[in-house]
Amino acid sequence: MLAIFHKGFAHPPQELYSPEHCRRQSKSPEEILRDFHSAHPSDTFCISFSTGAALASNSSAGAHSPCVSFHQRLFSSLDEVYCMFVGSLDNLSSLIRQYGLCGKSTSEAMLVIEAYRTLRDRGPYPADQVLKDLNGSFAFVIYDNKTGSVFAAQSYDGRVPLFWGVACDGSAVICDDLNVMKSGCGKSFAPFPNGCMFSSEGGLKSFERPMNKMKAVPRVDSEGTMCGSFFKVDSCTKISTMPRVGSSADWTSWEDSHK
Repeated sequence: MLAIFHKGFAHPPQELYSPEHCRRQSKSPEEILRDFHSAHPSDTFCISFSTGAALASNSSAGAHSPCVSFHQRLFSSLDEVYCMFVGSLDNLSSLIRQYGLCGKSTSEAMLVIEAYRTLRDRGPYPADQVLKDLNGSFAFVIYDNKTGSVFAAQSYDGRVPLFWGVACDGSAVICDDLNVMKSGCGKSFAPFPNGCMFSSEGGLKSFERPMNKMKAVPRVDSEGTMCGSFFKVDSCTKISTMPRVGSSADWTSWEDSHK
């Protein structure tokens, strides 16, 4: 899967940029989309939005990148909310009952969309608690075309590879194909941190340890070149209080109260 979001509504951390980030080292969103389609020529579905967002989903893992996982791949949409999901949920059946959905027609991607819509519209739980309830190995990206909001997350075990980086125009790029990320983002990319969530409004946060802040750790490649930083939970720095979640809370803004 590949997701590209304009920097105007998805703000990748500054530390994700390589110190030597420049236009010739990275590609435009259009070029990255073409690279992804070339890597998966027979089974890629692409959709672009006037807001500057683009999603590309492939049904098979592909053979050109050893880091591309061979997990289940799903693409679903409902009421202008789009979800790309890779992996599986061990407790899907119980979650379907919890959200009052139809078991026969509900996939992991549809379940995640429903959980997102519930939080966006009614917000009964903090986002970190909702993600903790997802038992399994997964990575997903949500784009809400109504609100222009982005939400991405990866399970704590990290068994589904996921990477994020920066295109030449500053757009955020999220993808599970390492080769596409290397060619598209140059040195300005890193593995997406396990057990974390990223939103267009709230940025990066750990849903496993929501009381702790995240810190950037410089990353050096095999050639000794500084790359975009990877991120980890800062066990020494804690957030003083958790926000109260009311009916207006959603996955894209609840972290703002910590800033």
